[in-house]
Amino acid sequence: MNNFTHWNEAGRPKMVDISDKEITTRTAIARSTITLSNEVYQAIQQGGIKKGDPTQVAQIAGIMGAKKTADIIPMCHPIMLQGTDLQFDYQQTELGYELHIQATVKCNGKTGVEMEALTAVSIAALTFYDMCKAVDKTMVIKETYLVEKTGGKNGTFTHK
Repeated sequence: MNNFTHWNEAGRPKMVDISDKEITTRTAIARSTITLSNEVYQAIQQGGIKKGDPTQVAQIAGIMGAKKTADIIPMCHPIMLQGTDLQFDYQQTELGYELHIQATVKCNGKTGVEMEALTAVSIAALTFYDMCKAVDKTMVIKETYLVEKTGGKNGTFTHK
């Protein structure tokens, strides 16, 4: 078990000690995609979603998700985030539409914000689904992935 960073000498889970790490500016960008029917897209464009604008609510939920990541992912450190933003982009496809959700999270700290960005887009996608499910339950939450991260001893990562 000594090769695993989140296990102690007794083979039990632990939170990694980051006290000796340097404070650096850290950013992470994550994306998630939801497929939706023409019916859902038209309902959104015409203000026909009874719960309100799904992207506005998903934006707030995504920000809240980023802030609460340490509460739901057991080994994540609580991080003082300096910024969290989400963007939403609809793209027409052969079968309807896709909504691309992107979150950018930033902090100055001793550990990265990849999990916060991934949590933000995941919670935003789930919230969007919840807001629109009365119109059509066939929406599919697809790829969720880290696009880029900067900072820390490992430097920059970019998904290819």
